[in-house]
Amino acid sequence: MSMVGGGTNYLRREESFMYDRENRFRMEDTMNAGRIEYTEKGMTHVASRRCDVIRISLSGAVISLLTQFNLPKQFYLDIPDARISKVGSLLMKTFSNNTAEVRFLRLMTQKELDRIFVFSTHPAHKDRVLDVRSW
Repeated sequence: MSMVGGGTNYLRREESFMYDRENRFRMEDTMNAGRIEYTEKGMTHVASRRCDVIRISLSGAVISLLTQFNLPKQFYLDIPDARISKVGSLLMKTFSNNTAEVRFLRLMTQKELDRIFVFSTHPAHKDRVLDVRSW
């Protein structure tokens, strides 16, 4: 038995365990302008595309695109209003209404999530105010 194969299986098991556990973070409705950035196959430049973040949790989000678009498997998500950039994201699944569920490669902090909700145009967050100390 090679050590390399065993190590790989161990990692995969750990990763899948991590994703299973993260599902417990409850998604909240929001409405923030976002942008995805990705490198196209064979290209050296970074392409970007506008999206809306319509649900979010510490571990993932549901994004909405204006048109049908094949999302890359991995990309960065920016939420410019909340000054959050380059959150590594994995595409989990796409839906027929031009929305997709993504998983973050790192957990958002509660501070980042609060900042996103302050800039959200969703009615559920209209009373949120910015704590200047959190900037």
